Order: sequence, then C-alpha cells, then structure tokens
Amino acid sequence: MPEEVLFKSESEQSRAEIASLLRRVADNLDDGEPITLKAGSESVTLEPPARPTFEVKAEREGPTDAPGELSVEFELEWDETDGEDADSGQLEIE
Repeated sequence: MPEEVLFKSESEQSRAEIASLLRRVADNLDDGEPITLKAGSESVTLEPPARPTFEVKAEREGPTDAPGELSVEFELEWDETDGEDADSGQLEIE
C-alpha cells in the first residue's frame, strides 16, 4: 500500500520541549479530542479512534562496527474506515 505523508516536522528540541509536546498529545487522547499538528504554514488535524494501534520502536541505524544513530519512535495507527485493529499485547514503559 503506498504511503502519503500528510505532515512532517523535524527539529532539534530540548527534552523538556519534547515532553511538553507529548503531554499535549496525551491530554488530547485522554480528552477524546483531535490532534492538530502545526509547523509554519502547514497543519493537519487527525481524530484517533477510541482504540488505535500503538506502536513503539527503538532503532539503531548505521554500521555494525561503529557508532550509529539511535531513535525511539511512537506511532498511533488506525484504519480510516472503522478505526479498530486487533490487540497484539500489553506494552509497558518504565
């Protein structure tokens, strides 16, 4: 299935700034509100369903014998038509 990027933003920010943005997303999820992403003149509003799929991924990119780049990715996914996906296990974050 082809992928269409609706919005993309990448910028270096402090841990506190990132935490604030993630808190805003968490608050909107708690309140059942849409999530609006804005950067410059670009924006997109998404309305996650009550039970989206939550994917967490930790990656290391680069050569196997030298330092690389580490990342952690958080992703919410849902089908545009019904928003319901199967549950694949309980995630814990410590």
